[in-house]
Amino acid sequence: MRVRVDRCDPDVPVIHVGGDLAYTTAAPLRTEIDQILGGGPAGLVLDFAELEFIDSTGLSVIVHAWREGQRAGIALRLHAVPRFLATILDMTGVTGLLARTATESDDLTESDRPAATA
Repeated sequence: MRVRVDRCDPDVPVIHVGGDLAYTTAAPLRTEIDQILGGGPAGLVLDFAELEFIDSTGLSVIVHAWREGQRAGIALRLHAVPRFLATILDMTGVTGLLARTATESDDLTESDRPAATA
């Protein structure tokens, strides 16, 4: 996996993710996300233009980024989502999760939460 951070706009950094985002490679991305969110930017973009593969651990990193961003009031946006990832996000309910605002997320009961959250 390749991770490159573009900080041209410090208020909305972009993390470019390439290669395989899987169990054996996901930790550095999660660490980078946590470091950036800790800095309190207005938003965070995950760019998947060069992503080749993702497994459930990789998916959980996306959900983690969304959840932590919501807690901190930081908007998460996905960019250049490949078709295979869009399909996975739709099938697991993560697309709907990512579309929720912090207020809507707070209103969810445990039974309403998508099973894909990790």
